[in-house]
Amino acid sequence: MLVKDFDYPLPPELIARYPVSERDSSRLMLLNRHTGAVSEDIFRNLTLYLQPGDLLVMNDTRVIPARILGTKESGGKVEIFLLRREKGESGCWSCLLRASKKFHPGQVIILTAGMTATARARLDAESWLVEFAGTEPFDAWLEREGHIPLPPYLQRDDNLSDRERYQTVFARSAGAVAAPTAGLHFTGELLQELENKGVLTAWLTLHTGLGTFQPIRVERVEEHRIHTEYYAISEATAEAVRSAKARGGRVVAVGTTTARALEHASIGAGRVRASEGEADIFIYPGYRFAQVDALVTNFHLPESTLLMLVSAFAGRDFVMSSYLEAIRRGFRFYSYGDAMLIE
Repeated sequence: MLVKDFDYPLPPELIARYPVSERDSSRLMLLNRHTGAVSEDIFRNLTLYLQPGDLLVMNDTRVIPARILGTKESGGKVEIFLLRREKGESGCWSCLLRASKKFHPGQVIILTAGMTATARARLDAESWLVEFAGTEPFDAWLEREGHIPLPPYLQRDDNLSDRERYQTVFARSAGAVAAPTAGLHFTGELLQELENKGVLTAWLTLHTGLGTFQPIRVERVEEHRIHTEYYAISEATAEAVRSAKARGGRVVAVGTTTARALEHASIGAGRVRASEGEADIFIYPGYRFAQVDALVTNFHLPESTLLMLVSAFAGRDFVMSSYLEAIRRGFRFYSYGDAMLIE
């Protein structure tokens, strides 16, 4: 299977660089993978397409302000991108470092408000082990001084509104460096309407990593080495999924991150287990979903692992033709863009 089979031409003006004024006013493309029907509505009408007894599973990860600006002692500008906190290493993170010249072990980066970052050691070809030290706890400093890590295809710096709009309304578990974007369309009012209708809800955590957006550098899909992402599923959520499956209700995954976590947690068991760890499942066409019956998702980048997952769920030809239809209809794409519901 070739990576280029998941390419499509997108007019640049359809990239949503800013969110819509109201979260649930996004457009919603409706795909029926059994009939091949394609229609559209507004996201706030999602209640019309879910039934009492359906289980809506959402990712409660919270995006951290992972982009940090600083300077070398020589005065050169530095950008630090946090990837993940290193266990057992106090104050240390795995980071990407960007500057005009290369870094060396022991190099100090001067940050704002008395914080410093020291490049301790190279971890691999792309990342460094960086130690942060200052006069206040790093997490408190980061929340105030860090920048929201907007995807590079937005081609703009973050602003104050992104601190709220690039988070879901149910975000609570800090650790992601990218938003679970399908969840951005939900409001508290919409969640209440769904509950009033009898739609059940459950949460899990998957910290979306930078690898989600990194380009695939091989020609054949099967040769790609998937990134890993931390996930956690509680016993309450695992039991909610098992109960929904047992009674014939649908499990509706909000986002590819949720779908990935649910499918990973059922490998070898056929049912979702309470667990946590690193999700390393790579889902592409040919995969048979064991847990997810319907999927809420945004429109994804060409040749991305996310588009491959959606294609595995609904069929590559159907998904790719639907993307072209979405382009024809002027849907907004990517993180701040519109959504689709695949039933």
